[in-house]
Amino acid sequence: MTATLTQVVKQFQQDWTGQLEPEAILTACRGVAYRWRERTLDPVTTIQLFFVQILHGNTACTHLRHLTKLEPLDEGRWLGHRTFWADGSSFSMPDTPALQEHFGQSGKQLPGCGFPVAHLLALFHAGTGLVVRMLAAPLRTHDLSQVVELHPELRPGDVLVADRGFCSYAHLALLVQAGVQAVFRMHQRHIVDFTPGRSHVEPARRGKGHKGQPRSSWITQLGKHDQLVHWLKPLTCPQWMGVEQFAHLPARLVVRELRYRVHRKGFRVTSITLVTTLLDAELYPVEALAQLYWARWGIETNFAHLKTTMGLDVLKCKTVAGVLKELIVFALIYNLVRLVMIQAARRQQVAIDRISFIDAARWLAAARDDESLSWLVVNPHRPYRYEPRVRKRRPKQYPLMQKTRQTLRKSLANNMDTD
Repeated sequence: MTATLTQVVKQFQQDWTGQLEPEAILTACRGVAYRWRERTLDPVTTIQLFFVQILHGNTACTHLRHLTKLEPLDEGRWLGHRTFWADGSSFSMPDTPALQEHFGQSGKQLPGCGFPVAHLLALFHAGTGLVVRMLAAPLRTHDLSQVVELHPELRPGDVLVADRGFCSYAHLALLVQAGVQAVFRMHQRHIVDFTPGRSHVEPARRGKGHKGQPRSSWITQLGKHDQLVHWLKPLTCPQWMGVEQFAHLPARLVVRELRYRVHRKGFRVTSITLVTTLLDAELYPVEALAQLYWARWGIETNFAHLKTTMGLDVLKCKTVAGVLKELIVFALIYNLVRLVMIQAARRQQVAIDRISFIDAARWLAAARDDESLSWLVVNPHRPYRYEPRVRKRRPKQYPLMQKTRQTLRKSLANNMDTD
């Protein structure tokens, strides 16, 4: 589409037509210090799409997909918002001194008897399942200490969905300052009371005699278990944030607290409490927010594809730099497989998560140059399917290592000498 319009413009030898060529557009953008990311909708494509839209009678944006064969609208938006999932996991690697020193190992393992383990934090695009960014850190790293490194990937209007480990005043305040919306499960230590007009305790007065009182001030009731409140800034700065940055956070935040019950056959009823910066109860009803948070469990499937299907659970490189490079390659290959799934889902008219990840990976690994995508396996729709975390095939009954390999070798040598 871009090349076609460029060739048409070149047929006219008027001075002003030169300003419509791609390089002239980019030069003009740089001249006014306009900054953009290298994406599908760069300045050249955006302007030329605008031309096509006007030339076709100022047609709808959705019509442009068919006219230009491009997808200017993001996949899988939720109520008009780009939506992202964030969560933490871990992976193991060879037992080398460099990796042990940098990442550490589980405290349940004796020195010399375990393997280094890294903390993994990932940001996924909810609509496509593509991994936006992955970060590796020492094992005992909390999610909140890394999550700010994911914020540059988000833009105003996006929605970040995460579990209670990401729920804190400081994190919510940073997202609000960036114009990013949040939907988090409420942290278990946060006291929530849906009684209209109830009292609260100020941060400076917290202590004995205030046990069980909420730390947020009530604003208004939106439903039986749906309310707007002021979250009050705590007095102490979190360890993962700088003191100066903490000082610039607002003294209070207007947030929405809501609670709903989950009924599933064969399971006890579960009560889930969320906090969100999406304050409009008409635009964002409780049912929609509950569905959005339920969909967040898709990130566990994404991690399973990365760690179990692709083998990221145990990396092979023996240096810190090598491990970080290996992690990037895993992310690139994973995203290639997801792109195959996206194309197959459009062609086969099913949801992306119904396409078999394993089948897409196998096709990608065996595909030849210019080979057209074949029809991939479509998994049945089983929204409430559960499988026990057990293995049928028994592993060989070797004892676990309780001493270093050097000590065990010495013990074996002594026994052989005795015989």
